[in-house]
Amino acid sequence: MPQAPTPSRTTWGTGGLAEPAPGTAYSQILRGDSYAWWRSALGVLLALSLWLLLGGAVAGLILGAAHSLGHSQMPEADFLAAARRYEFWEGMFSSHVQLAMGIPVALLMVWQWHQVRPRFVISVEGRIRWRFLLLCLCLAVAVFAVYVATVPLRGGTLSWNPQPGFLGFLIVILLVTPLQAAAEEFLFRGYLLQALGSLVAQPWFGVIASALLFALFHGTQNVPLFLSRFAFGLVVGWLVLRTGGLEAAIAAHVINNVFAFILAGVTSTISAARTLTAVGWVQTFSDVAVYLIFSLLAAALAWRLGLLRQVPDRDRQTARRA
Repeated sequence: MPQAPTPSRTTWGTGGLAEPAPGTAYSQILRGDSYAWWRSALGVLLALSLWLLLGGAVAGLILGAAHSLGHSQMPEADFLAAARRYEFWEGMFSSHVQLAMGIPVALLMVWQWHQVRPRFVISVEGRIRWRFLLLCLCLAVAVFAVYVATVPLRGGTLSWNPQPGFLGFLIVILLVTPLQAAAEEFLFRGYLLQALGSLVAQPWFGVIASALLFALFHGTQNVPLFLSRFAFGLVVGWLVLRTGGLEAAIAAHVINNVFAFILAGVTSTISAARTLTAVGWVQTFSDVAVYLIFSLLAAALAWRLGLLRQVPDRDRQTARRA
């Protein structure tokens, strides 16, 4: 019986692409033949800089076109300021496209800077596990729907008061927000977790450091809101390690953002959600509880489906199929 070829291995600069060795955990995927500590450390700075520059350029082009084509009656500076507060759907669209640049940046960094096959950003199997992703999306819808339904029990109010022009925002939320949320996972729980995680042998460093960067990149915020975002990064970072891929984290982030923006649009304004800089401790504790509930259920689902948490031995799998 012929033996399947072994996965390609290479060193950085030879022009080939490396594959992680069988048994490699998600956080250690970049710690292979092409690894150098300085490359991972510098890669974090390069990735964030490229993301900001590329995203900012794309957003600027979109907003410039939006002003010329539909808002030329306003001074450009006033339009740009209002658009960035999400007072116009074009501002939300440009911002989400800007954030969506995290997907190509993450893949490009792994491919060109680390010379590792970029598909391993997605999972230890080098692919999107579609069944798991779809089930996690359904699970996230159920968990976050219950969370929204219990808002009055936590002292909040829900009143039907759609903002003017909500239809344009709704189209952006349904079509572009999922890309924005997925891109943040590709960048923070994907590339940054792997790059930072490769610096040490233990997985906790990549999870904590990427969660801290994720929270800090949300800008001005009070302590409870910062801790809520930091906790989200920690919980879904753990979930990525526990499930061996980004699918569950993407599902949680997508549904959280879609629900949050739709809820804001039908009860107050999208701009209010965009400019939020402070929440109370009750809100933070409630948020963290929901993140934990979803993550535990998603981890149980991954266990039930028998998902791999480490890079599989493709030679052995091929031999078995033969």
